[in-house]
Amino acid sequence: MKKLFILLVTVAGLTACKKDNTETVIQRPPLERNYTFSDGVIQRNVLESYLSRAITQAEILNSDGFYSDGPYPDKADDFRMLTNIGAKFIGRALYSWGVESRFNGPAFLDNAKAMIDQVHQTDADVIFQGAIFEIITPDVNNVPVPAWVFQEYDMPVENRNFRYDDMINLQGNGVGMWGTGSVPDISRKETQMYFYHLARRFMEAGIEALHFGQAELMAMADAGNGYAGWKDLLGRIRNTAKTVAHRGTVLCDAHLPGGGLAVDGKLLFDFVSFPLRAKEIGGEPQKAELKKFYLDAIYGLTKGGTTPSGWECDQSPYLVEFDNFGMSDQPGTPSVADIFVWGYDEIGWFYRQPTAEQNEFLEYADKWIARVDPNGYIQMPGSRVIALGGGQVTRYRANTESSSCPSGKSQEETIKKIWSK
Repeated sequence: MKKLFILLVTVAGLTACKKDNTETVIQRPPLERNYTFSDGVIQRNVLESYLSRAITQAEILNSDGFYSDGPYPDKADDFRMLTNIGAKFIGRALYSWGVESRFNGPAFLDNAKAMIDQVHQTDADVIFQGAIFEIITPDVNNVPVPAWVFQEYDMPVENRNFRYDDMINLQGNGVGMWGTGSVPDISRKETQMYFYHLARRFMEAGIEALHFGQAELMAMADAGNGYAGWKDLLGRIRNTAKTVAHRGTVLCDAHLPGGGLAVDGKLLFDFVSFPLRAKEIGGEPQKAELKKFYLDAIYGLTKGGTTPSGWECDQSPYLVEFDNFGMSDQPGTPSVADIFVWGYDEIGWFYRQPTAEQNEFLEYADKWIARVDPNGYIQMPGSRVIALGGGQVTRYRANTESSSCPSGKSQEETIKKIWSK
């Protein structure tokens, strides 16, 4: 999620619309748009129908008292906007960065379910995504293990809580990375049980997609074991989805810098997500571009294989998004030696651009990705936390600026125009 720049190779920015003639031009085939899926299977055209209408709307399903990224005013206008632009995949809609005890009471998930149900009264096709990130804190010691988790894993039912110490890496990798929190080790049974618990509870609330953050980071002891931990966990989640999820199906993705996780030719995730990883343009302050093969940019590099739905692909479909991870100690200063965009994270850089240039960049990025890699789609920015410095934060909002959303940056109609083509 947010703070992972520590571990990834660096990158930068976004805007200029100049064409790079060294990059292959590929014609994206026409998409047979369809939003029908069931019983654990989603065909490629259906998946891409959703990815092509994806937007990050961080914490839109969270409610007062449960936000990780600060207040979320004027939320009603966001739901109006999503209907207006025709959004179908609402990314990062519900999560908790740490603070695991939020799941103890009913309000966190019940409030989210009420919002999902309200949207589905207007458009039953919309998918909301929950997120299970690369963090675990000692607060998880306060979360009871439901009997159905033990039963899923064929273990004797105990009256106990989850155990933080049984989720962290035994060699200390990632321990304390997030202050009092650590990176959970997916090879450990307790981590798998806790993630299964979260996934099922999300699905019971109406969530139909799950983002697993930095899956490779959590595989510090799993990669050498054929990703057995991830394979087992995702298999259990998908099997449970057939009877628990809204349409019997759940889509699973993660930030995968290696382009995907595959075991014996079978892809573990339904699609890949990754930051935009754009490149600052030297000599043009605040300008940037997208570029293949720049640092760890994922364009053209996702892995192929057999998807969880059973169809084959030479390269996995993917989303690229405006990532958030904070500010550098030199905001406004370019550097190709880190992932900051003119000293800011991607969404922070975008937030600080004039409205006309924000809209121009969205059109540029959409066309550029379609031209160089038809497997990829841009996840539009709708709402995301912005680091202002000095520990202060706000939220970027794509809404048309109005009395209903005074902080709107007015990308709404541009997104609608892009998606109407």
